[in-house]
Amino acid sequence: MLAIRLVSGSTRPDTLVLPVRPVGLDAPPELAPTAYRPGDGLRAEAASLLPAARLTGAPGEVREHLRPDGEPARLWLLGVGDGDESAWRSAGAALARAAAGETQITIAISDGVAALRGLVEGLLLGSYRFRLTETGPRPALARVDVLVADPEALAGTLAEARTTAEMTRLARDLTNTPSSTKHPEWFADQVAAAASGRTDLHLRVRGPRELAAEGFGGILAVGGGSARGPRLVELDWRPAGARTHVVLVGKGITFDTGGISIKPVPAMKLMRKDMAGAAAVVAATLGAAALRLPVRVTTLAPLAENMVSGSAFRPGDVIRHYGGLTSESTNSDAEGRLVLADAMAYAVRELTPDLLVDLATLTGANAVALGKRHAALYSENDDLAAGLLAGIGAAGERAWRMPLADDYLEYLASDIADLHSSPARGAGSVVAALFLREFTGELRDRWAHLDMSAPSWSDDVHGELVKGATGWGVRGLLRWLATLG
Repeated sequence: MLAIRLVSGSTRPDTLVLPVRPVGLDAPPELAPTAYRPGDGLRAEAASLLPAARLTGAPGEVREHLRPDGEPARLWLLGVGDGDESAWRSAGAALARAAAGETQITIAISDGVAALRGLVEGLLLGSYRFRLTETGPRPALARVDVLVADPEALAGTLAEARTTAEMTRLARDLTNTPSSTKHPEWFADQVAAAASGRTDLHLRVRGPRELAAEGFGGILAVGGGSARGPRLVELDWRPAGARTHVVLVGKGITFDTGGISIKPVPAMKLMRKDMAGAAAVVAATLGAAALRLPVRVTTLAPLAENMVSGSAFRPGDVIRHYGGLTSESTNSDAEGRLVLADAMAYAVRELTPDLLVDLATLTGANAVALGKRHAALYSENDDLAAGLLAGIGAAGERAWRMPLADDYLEYLASDIADLHSSPARGAGSVVAALFLREFTGELRDRWAHLDMSAPSWSDDVHGELVKGATGWGVRGLLRWLATLG
C-alpha cells in the first residue's frame, strides 16, 4: 500500500504539488497558502501558469508542468476547492490517479488537521485496486511526502487517517472477493486472521450445530440451501472504562441467488456484494480497536449463502427466529432481513447494549428513492439519527433519514405467523425496516437501520470511490463511534 510520510519544508523535492483554490466567479484561482514556502521565483512561475492551465481550483483538477532545468524538475498544480476535508479527500484521490505512473511525489498542504486527514484518505482510497491477476498495468506510485511545518504535531492525525482508510480498504477487499472463494466459513476465517494477535479483541464463531442448538432459525433457513453452511461471527472490542456499549449488526449474504425465488441473471451477477454490511461493521470494529476508541463495540455478522437446492427454504415457509418470533416468507429473495432478525434479537436479549445499529444491502427500493450514493437511515431516536448522520457526513459518506411509517404495519400481517417478512405491496425499504423493528424489543427507541445497498458499490470512478466495492459505512461508523467515548 502507498507509503505516506510527513516532512518539513527543508526537503528539496523533484516533483512538487502545490494546491490551488478558487477566488471568485470573475477572478482567476490562486495558490492556496501552505506550510511550505516556495521561493519567489517558483511562486511567481506557478501563479503565471494558472490562466494557461485553465484551472478553476475545483477539487481534483490536476495539471503538470515540466521544468527540465529547474528544481523541482516538475511542478503539479492541484485544485483543492475551499480546502475543507471533503475537498482535500477528492483532491487526494485525483492526485493518486494522476500520479499512478510516478514513483514518489511531494505535496505541500496547510497545517490543518482536516486537510491532512482528507488528503491521506483520498490518496489511499483513490489508489485502491482489487485484482486477482498479475497481468495489466500496476500503479508505480510508492510514496507521497507531505510538507507540513510540524510533522510531529500531525503524526496522530496521519495515523488515524491511515487506519480509517486501511479498514475501508479491508471492507472493499472482502466485498470484492468473488463468491467462489467467499463463503461463510471463509469470511469468518478472514475476521479471525484480522483479529489475531490482539488480546483485547474477543471472537466467537458459531457454526450450523451451534446455530441450531441456540435457535437461530432465520440464519439456518437462509443458509440451508447451500453446501457451505452458515456462520454467526461475534467480534467484541471491550476497552477498560467504556461507558457505552454499541452493537453493530451487518448483513452477510456471501452470495444471493434469490433462492427458490431465483433472481434473473442481470440482478444476480453482482451478488457477491450482498455481504457489504457485514464487511463494514467488522472493519469498523477492528478500526475502533486499532484507534483504541473508548466505547465498547460488539459486531454481529450473520453469514449465509442463499442458494437453490432441495434443502433450500421455500416460499410459504414459516421461520422461527431467535427468541421465538415467527415470520412467513413468500419470497426467498427477501432473505437479508431473516438473518438480521436473528442477530438483532440475540443482541437485545443477550448483550444488553445501549445502542443497536444495523447495516444491510437490504433493498433495491433504497436506490429508487435515493440514487446510488445515499443510504437510507431509519430510526425513532432523533439524537441517534443526528449523530449517525453527522458522522457519516463528516466522513464524506452520505445518508438520508427516512420515515418509519406505522401506516404500513398492516403489510406485515400474516394469517399463520407473527409477521409476514416479504409482503408484495410497495414501500419496500420502509416495510423492510418496520420488519426489523419488530426484533428490537426494548431497544426500539435506541436502534437505527441503514439500508446501504446502493452506495455499497460504485459503477464508476467518483472522488475517492473506484469501480467496485466502496466500503461504505466504515468511515462514518468510526467517526460516530469516536463521539461516544
